[in-house]
Amino acid sequence: MAATPQNTERSTVAGGAKRSRTTASRVLPPIELPASVDELARKAAALLGWNGVVLPATTLLGRKVSIVAKLRTDVHAERIAMGVGPVADRALVDTWTWPELAATAPAPAAEIIGVLAVARHWRTAMASAVPFSRYGEAAMVLPSPAVLTDDYVTNCLPRARAYGLAVVTADPYATADLDLDTHHDRVLLQEDPVSRWVNEMAYDLLLREDADAPVPAEAD
Repeated sequence: MAATPQNTERSTVAGGAKRSRTTASRVLPPIELPASVDELARKAAALLGWNGVVLPATTLLGRKVSIVAKLRTDVHAERIAMGVGPVADRALVDTWTWPELAATAPAPAAEIIGVLAVARHWRTAMASAVPFSRYGEAAMVLPSPAVLTDDYVTNCLPRARAYGLAVVTADPYATADLDLDTHHDRVLLQEDPVSRWVNEMAYDLLLREDADAPVPAEAD
């Protein structure tokens, strides 16, 4: 006589293992930024004392960052006279650091005060900020809940100190606070093709921010 199938909450699977219902773990909502990236960058720059124009967030070297910079007006005037505006071509900018061409290359027209990486998690912010910390000031801007974890204390802070990164937090009301200041005794790289190109991008963004500034055509 055939056995009548029965409904059970467990059934035998390959290898004799049992499959049973499992209770789903509670999913926590993701941490969100309390304000826009540009607003948080402006507040962080003011807190850090970075006196310059906080440029709109942009993607450089595959990282989303906010540059704080000033226009070198004397160099800008010289470049207008030369007919050389911001140059986005990385291959061309690379040649400016060659010994045989360095003397004739246009001077950097932007003074980069610092670079900010605004993100919901410290790992994302650190990955964005570190490439720029090799050349000057850099900081991470994080929502305050992101720093109230053992992971942040154990893994983030030692790395941030090693790279010389500052950490600014923003509470739910977007009020900025300094959690870790930078240190100025680290060794910085000299100007190279990467930093020279980043300077050109900052120059371009500065001119876009100042609609009244004349933008010369690039030299052929």
